[in-house]
Amino acid sequence: MTNHALVVGATGIAGAATVDLLVAKGWKVSALARKPQARAGVNAVAADLLDPASLSTALAGITPTHVFFSSWLRQPTEAENIRVNAAMVRNLLDALQPHKSVRHVALVTGLKHYLGPFEAYGKGSLPQTPFREEQGRLDIDNFYYAQEDEVFAAAKRDGFDWSIHRPHTIIGKAIGNAMNMGTTLAVYASICKETGRPFRFPGVNAQWNSLTDMTSADLLARHLFWAATAAEAANEDFNIVNGDVFRWKWMWKRIADWFGIDAAEFDGSVTPLEGIMADDAPVWKDIAERHGLVEHDLTRLASPWHTDADLGRPIEVVTDMSKSRRRGFLEYQPTDDAFYDLFAKLRRERFIP
Repeated sequence: MTNHALVVGATGIAGAATVDLLVAKGWKVSALARKPQARAGVNAVAADLLDPASLSTALAGITPTHVFFSSWLRQPTEAENIRVNAAMVRNLLDALQPHKSVRHVALVTGLKHYLGPFEAYGKGSLPQTPFREEQGRLDIDNFYYAQEDEVFAAAKRDGFDWSIHRPHTIIGKAIGNAMNMGTTLAVYASICKETGRPFRFPGVNAQWNSLTDMTSADLLARHLFWAATAAEAANEDFNIVNGDVFRWKWMWKRIADWFGIDAAEFDGSVTPLEGIMADDAPVWKDIAERHGLVEHDLTRLASPWHTDADLGRPIEVVTDMSKSRRRGFLEYQPTDDAFYDLFAKLRRERFIP
């Protein structure tokens, strides 16, 4: 049977990397987004996951064997996050149900499974690090749990296998993405280089000195492919990180060196990036015009609020990968190389000077 992937959220960091991998693997690929990007060999599907009628119309005649779901919409409260993001998963799987073609659904969530939602991020009683899948859910409302429950319910109804994937902060390219630390830091470093401003670490002492980890979008895509095709991974939840650990006091200098700038000394004071970059829209527009860059809108590239949330956590965040390793996923990606690969791609494609 021909493998036909439906990648939902195909223009996001995880979705775009997944489309790239599946095309390279020779799969038939349909890429769903509100504003999908046309590309050779991919069936672009424009659809609104919150509009069941239009979704059914958009998916008419599309019979995927595998669904890769990595889409969400940020809402002002967690109650709204739950209502909206659970509905997106439910509407999609309901629209596909009549086709009876789906064999596997992979859902991408993240470490807020262990850290709590934005309203209570890194607060309260949290499981000890390294985070392990067996630690389960926090006793708090969380839209990730609601999305999982929609997958579980549809799997019971329709008989497909599933996998849940929990990356840490993802390093990859996606323009207009709400959570994009790698591109945000690339833009920040570029502004510092162009203006001579100090490249300051915007986080807290706990993140500067503590161990942490991250997830390459390319590695996440390979993890999704593995779980969708390996019997050992069926109906399981998995953490997915690069496999190395680092401290930001080491990584910050590595990033500065790549851009040819000096990393400012960190004195322990917190200077959030959202404040640092608050007035940088005209600065970036000028840089983009002078260097002939393809994106002049700073808000399409940088998400300082999300970078501040990650670098402002008062706790160590380290993730265990033993479950995947035991079941056969042995791939690894050095995090500094993941940053360098992203920066080089952004420069090559004229998103940064």
